[in-house]
Amino acid sequence: MEFIINLQLFSEEKTEKPTPKKRKESREEGQVLQSKEINSALVLLGAFASLYLFSNFIGSSMKSFTVLLYENYLSVNYEFSQGAINRIYMMTILNMFKIVLPIGMLCLVIGVLSSYVQVGYLFTLKPLKPKLSKLNPIQGFKKLFSMKSLIELIKSILKIILVGFFVYRYAINNISTIMSLIGTEIQISINTIINVTTNIAMRAGAALIAIAIIDYLFQKYDYEKNLKMSKHEIKQEHKQTEGNPEIKSKIKEKQRQMSMSRMMQEIPKADVIITNPTHFAVAIIYNPKEFSAPRVVAKGQDLIAQNIKKIAGEHSIPVVENKPLARTLYSVVDIGDSIPPDLYESVAEVLAYVYQLNETR
Repeated sequence: MEFIINLQLFSEEKTEKPTPKKRKESREEGQVLQSKEINSALVLLGAFASLYLFSNFIGSSMKSFTVLLYENYLSVNYEFSQGAINRIYMMTILNMFKIVLPIGMLCLVIGVLSSYVQVGYLFTLKPLKPKLSKLNPIQGFKKLFSMKSLIELIKSILKIILVGFFVYRYAINNISTIMSLIGTEIQISINTIINVTTNIAMRAGAALIAIAIIDYLFQKYDYEKNLKMSKHEIKQEHKQTEGNPEIKSKIKEKQRQMSMSRMMQEIPKADVIITNPTHFAVAIIYNPKEFSAPRVVAKGQDLIAQNIKKIAGEHSIPVVENKPLARTLYSVVDIGDSIPPDLYESVAEVLAYVYQLNETR
């Protein structure tokens, strides 16, 4: 005799796609598909876009503050004191806060929306739980020289090269415009600087978006790879979810035995046993004071049918042969249920015969 064993069930190689349960557990652990490069690129573009949109407001605010500072505090005859220095300090802080606030709020909204689009709503504290495995120097050394670390290094080098290239190229092409800012009015200088900075940022941002798209594809590949499961893991998860088949089989067998025992205990209460005569046996009880229609208290096929008839003989319960009725009752009526109305007449004839037989006795 040969036994065939599927050795793949014992393999720990993770080749199978993750199950929905695995994805849900991974998400609860804080492991989600997200590219930080997309967030960084969009926030950078949003920052410089808002800088361009609010350029007039920023220019006028800085001009007003500079004029106020020179006219009131930086004149030749002004005598400085601790109170004056504190006032200048507070004015500077408030003025910078007023300028930076709209840009900061827009960047915050862009960052939140970018994360929400990628991840959706997720609140979990599990990633913050301390893990001893994170203190393992061997694992840390492996991560340092892993493929993921190499990809991060390549991304950083690409970003430095691209941003540096665009800054250098634009600065060289517009060196005359930058040099002409010396001695110009504050408002014009600020607007020109903002335009130059925005143009550089938009070019660099476009390159960063391209890097972010490539990074997202890599993060997706890495995320799916880390989620993959072995055949053994899938089998174990199925056992945990559906229950061990052997245990479930034993439970069902025990339930059948208990149900059979209860059914056999109800047979002595029956009024009649309707048989096939050898293949089916159905025990009927009728008590007009308790229920309106006859009920099936036990039924069985083959060996169980023989046991029902045996118990009926021990308790002197009449056994009536009616092949079509016995087969129909066995197929249609469950144990404990009343017989359907279309069988009232047939069952009534059997009960009438039994009652007449009892009276004769």
